[in-house]
Amino acid sequence: MSDTYKTIAASTEGIYKEKGSKFLSFAIPVHDVEEVKEIVKDYRRQFYDARHVCYAYMLGAERKNWRANDDGEPAGTAGRPIIGQINSRELTNILVIVVRYFGGILLGTGGLVSAYKEAAADALNRAEIIEKTVDEMISINFDYVMINDVMRVIKETNPHIIHQTFDNQCTMQLSIHKQDAPVFLSKLEKITGLTIQE
Repeated sequence: MSDTYKTIAASTEGIYKEKGSKFLSFAIPVHDVEEVKEIVKDYRRQFYDARHVCYAYMLGAERKNWRANDDGEPAGTAGRPIIGQINSRELTNILVIVVRYFGGILLGTGGLVSAYKEAAADALNRAEIIEKTVDEMISINFDYVMINDVMRVIKETNPHIIHQTFDNQCTMQLSIHKQDAPVFLSKLEKITGLTIQE
């Protein structure tokens, strides 16, 4: 399994016009299905007067969690060409929405496939593609007297500190590159009295 994946740095927009129909496209970085549902709901509200709000998403470093939605267009003419554009760039943690305003002339299935593909491609072509590492989240709890031992392990393994509180009882939330996690965890486990939650 790869420990990096490609996604987009920020949201972008694109457009494609064909025989009076307008296809507005939006590429949006996302993290989970709940976020996807909220965003799609927002776009449906925002573009309530559009004929179709079609979309596709891909989630997870393994790129196994995906869905393509035709929103009333003939089966396979909207969602599939959108996911095709995501796949051709090997992207994940991304949602691409294409909003169609009907122009009065039917495009036929071939025309639709081409239009949705071009609209999705336009938004994606404007995006900055970035590579991210697959990280693991680890929370630790320990007594303040252990702070030197904990900080030594942190210095050696260099995880990203997301959140920390120091008191008699200390907690830290850390994020570390997945491939470095086993070494990090084995060093933490040597500190007596420290508890780990993955």
